[in-house]
Amino acid sequence: MVESGDFVLPGNEVGFSEEFIPGEGTYEDEGKIFANVTGLVDLDLKERKITVKPKTSVPPVLKEGYKVIGVVADLKPQVAVVDIVRIKGNERGLLGKISGGIHISRLRNSYVSEISKELGFGDIVLAKVVNTGRTPIHLSIVDEDLGVIKSYCEKCNTPLVVKDKKITCNECNRPAYKKLSTEYGKGQV
Repeated sequence: MVESGDFVLPGNEVGFSEEFIPGEGTYEDEGKIFANVTGLVDLDLKERKITVKPKTSVPPVLKEGYKVIGVVADLKPQVAVVDIVRIKGNERGLLGKISGGIHISRLRNSYVSEISKELGFGDIVLAKVVNTGRTPIHLSIVDEDLGVIKSYCEKCNTPLVVKDKKITCNECNRPAYKKLSTEYGKGQV
């Protein structure tokens, strides 16, 4: 039997489900509890719970309220599909391909007639996770600090720059209209 503070590897048996509830960093299989991360065992005898606290960097898990950075991969009449790249402030990438969806009602606080007037293919967005229980994960860019943080000209693919609170292409002077984040053009992608 393992004790609190013991170092374990993924797959090491750490307890029995008859004695403990599996907590973070563990899983149950056929009545036995195993570590699913490399770390230190923590036995909570009061709660009868066993956890493994990671000693290595683990991929982050999306939770509601997190701000994420993603790329607009597809535009449908009611939803923009976003490939989520990472959690803002966390340099470690997410595990696997994670898709999010921004419904037309979660673009602005006001009426939006077409998603394509607010977002474009390849736009890099800063969005908030509002529901992780659905696939794709539900996102929102309604808040002022959320929205497009980097965009490219549809005609010449040059990065757009902010001029007089609007974004414009420096190459062809073509204006673009998007739901911009207050973070647009600050270089933090």
